[in-house]
Amino acid sequence: MIRVWGVRITFHPFFVIIMMASLLTGHFIELITLFAIVFIHECGHAAAAALLGYRVLSIQMLPFGGVAVIEDGGTITAYREIMIALAGPLQNILMVGVVMLLQYGNLGDPVFLNYIIQGNLLIALFNLLPVLPLDGGKVVQALVSLWAPYYTTLMWTYRISILCSVGVILYAISRWFTGDYGLPLNILLIGLFLFYSNVTDYRNVPYRFIRFLMNREGAFARHAATGSLAQPIISFPAKPLDTILRLLKRERYHMVYVMNRQGRIMAVLPEQRIIGSYFQQNGNKL
Repeated sequence: MIRVWGVRITFHPFFVIIMMASLLTGHFIELITLFAIVFIHECGHAAAAALLGYRVLSIQMLPFGGVAVIEDGGTITAYREIMIALAGPLQNILMVGVVMLLQYGNLGDPVFLNYIIQGNLLIALFNLLPVLPLDGGKVVQALVSLWAPYYTTLMWTYRISILCSVGVILYAISRWFTGDYGLPLNILLIGLFLFYSNVTDYRNVPYRFIRFLMNREGAFARHAATGSLAQPIISFPAKPLDTILRLLKRERYHMVYVMNRQGRIMAVLPEQRIIGSYFQQNGNKL
């Protein structure tokens, strides 16, 4: 483990094994270059998060990529999440531009420079796929959360990403049976990685939603400061609290109108009252 500017840089054990194996196979330069590109990509996420005022805990180098771990207390807005997600591919585009300038000036080995360009484009385009936990998937999830209830956004974006992961795995297996033993193996490993990540995150949706509810006071402060309008939620006295809370939107503040069966308003409650009542109840499960 290495610590740079307070950020831990860790290496997965298989990452070290792959590096050692590359020495024996004669592909060390190509592989270390690829991982350097991934590292700069993750540094882009980390730098964007730090500039926006969030603490970067670590940058983890994995066998098939990397991840920047950011301390998220549930206060990152959708727009800032999009900015952080796009900062990674932006680094790849910038690196492509720098290398193209080197090529224009006839500086460096043309073959190696082409390899750097292809590696950056591959990593940028792959990460922009609209599948979680890739950057493109995070952007799509943040955009959907602007108009759909946050709980629904979490559930369906992860469900769709799980289906996409299964599709990648099935595609690799189908290619395997046709006799293609090279590229399908890489696709299969990527599909398994995406599937594992999405299933794990899907199981953690209730905890992520609880964290979202616990930080709604900050959302109220933001909307009060800007004078934005509250969005109404219509409910009935017998409606379960968790059902009401699942209608909350990430970038909106809500007032809950409790109606009787005759359509008359019985009470108008701020969302904090509903959230507070929910946490006071024992045995509630999302």
